[in-house]
Amino acid sequence: MTQTTAAVRASGLGRYYGSGDARVTALAGVNVEFMHREFTAIMGPSGSGKSTLMHCVAGLDQADEGTVWIGDTELTGLTDDALTDLRRDRVGFVFQAFNLLPTLTALENILLPFDLAGRKPDRAVLDEVITAVNLRDRLHHRPSRLSGGQQQRVACARALVTQPDVVFADEPTGSLDSAASAELLRFLRRSVDDLGRTVVMVTHDPGAAAFADRVLFLKDGALVDEILAPAADRVLERMKSFERAVA
Repeated sequence: MTQTTAAVRASGLGRYYGSGDARVTALAGVNVEFMHREFTAIMGPSGSGKSTLMHCVAGLDQADEGTVWIGDTELTGLTDDALTDLRRDRVGFVFQAFNLLPTLTALENILLPFDLAGRKPDRAVLDEVITAVNLRDRLHHRPSRLSGGQQQRVACARALVTQPDVVFADEPTGSLDSAASAELLRFLRRSVDDLGRTVVMVTHDPGAAAFADRVLFLKDGALVDEILAPAADRVLERMKSFERAVA
């Protein structure tokens, strides 16, 4: 199929847990596109399907219905080995837990995907990413000697250095204080604007969502709204509307 302008797209995604009267719908026929060089935030009430959607479009989980494409590659039907190769080479991940190896230095953690793949990094890209995360003077320190914010920036650098089609970030600021959170979000913003990456972030924080180009809102496993060029107060008001609807 011809390459589209979307870095990631999904059609008719359904994901269910349990059966019979106990069946729970996590995703209800979701259609979505994440465009190249765009920063998208995904929000919604607890249990709305945010992380499930991200895991399915990232190839970490398999939907029960529908199709997912990363670039021109359809994930549906790929073998486990092919999915592993795709996630390693074309997808970057940043989670709330930093997932750094404690025995490796910051630089060694950043280069870990290349070591696992048995190939060399592009030195120019590596230098660009190290400059962007502003950790050049900490590269030879192990995680125990880095602050939480610095560790998360190492995790971001590791996700970006392979030049992935898309970076998925699941509550990346959840373990950080406000200053470190702002620093990380500014870096994710620069990774889109300056490095040309595509970022998809699940968050519960309206302030974090305001760094994105758009915010998608899920409720009961379905996409129900979208805000372009979001401001934190608009995002907060939309989130409060979910709470009022429940009340």
